[in-house]
Amino acid sequence: MKFNKLHQPTSKSIWTGRTSDDLQYWHQAIQCLPDLNIPMDAKGKKVGILGYAGEEGVTRNRGRKGAANGPNAIRKMMAPMAYHLPDESQLFDLGDIVSMGNNMEQSHDVISETVSHLLGNKVFPVLLGGGHDLAFAHGRGVFNHVKAKGEKLGIINLDAHFDLRPMVDGKGHSGSPFFQLAKDSTSDFHYLCFGIQSAANPASLFTTAKQLKVSWMEMEDFKLSNWENIVLVLNDFCNSVNKIYLTIDLDGFSSAYAPGVSAPSPMGFSPELAFKVLDWIARSGKLISMDVVELNPEFDQDNATARLAARCVEFVLRKHL
Repeated sequence: MKFNKLHQPTSKSIWTGRTSDDLQYWHQAIQCLPDLNIPMDAKGKKVGILGYAGEEGVTRNRGRKGAANGPNAIRKMMAPMAYHLPDESQLFDLGDIVSMGNNMEQSHDVISETVSHLLGNKVFPVLLGGGHDLAFAHGRGVFNHVKAKGEKLGIINLDAHFDLRPMVDGKGHSGSPFFQLAKDSTSDFHYLCFGIQSAANPASLFTTAKQLKVSWMEMEDFKLSNWENIVLVLNDFCNSVNKIYLTIDLDGFSSAYAPGVSAPSPMGFSPELAFKVLDWIARSGKLISMDVVELNPEFDQDNATARLAARCVEFVLRKHL
């Protein structure tokens, strides 16, 4: 891909940790690239980490600012993690895509193109947010790749919100990404959401979800004691599609575990349950791409939310690759 003015490379100084003579930590494995191009001679299982340093969508959705700093906060917590990925794995940090002023749509176009390019080169994309409007750009890129192969894409979202709100004055925001994807993909829209909270979604969004034939499980049912039914839902959904795009909104977790988000809630799910779902998806053989969004470092406590985001990525890759 050609150089893009919205691209900012990651400084290797972000990736620091314990020193070791052999490969033991993530910061030792990461390769920071100057542009959006994975080396042509890269072999093995390739992972491309791309940040979205944008919060215009959160602002449009009346959320609190700070999500633009999310990607680097996650990277800093990834860096010292113990490294357990397969020997043939290669980790590339492609840097961040930023928004110029309030032109969120331009950054979305670059992200969609980059995701399709990565998938076309057999690279597993891991995107770090940034607002959940990222899901539109990310999902569009995955959908274009999957559709070209004649396959069906399924979206699984761990979130307190449907994010099916209508656009405002023709513009998207952090509450509208899946509405936009549904509008773009029409009959090919297949969406499952775990952790929906009634208090965070007005009745109109439940109506929209029904109209779009969305599958979901509300917070009252999304709990460890209901694991057998959760697996049934996962099985039914995954059997109906060819590939899975996984998106994790950190505000779906209880604020006891994830205080540093744009829209915190004490009623969210626990990491213990979420990681059981992540394990199931990672082992399904259908996972094609993932993102973690809505980290707001300004409201984090002892980097707890950033650490949780980093662990989500590490866990999924370790189980998937």
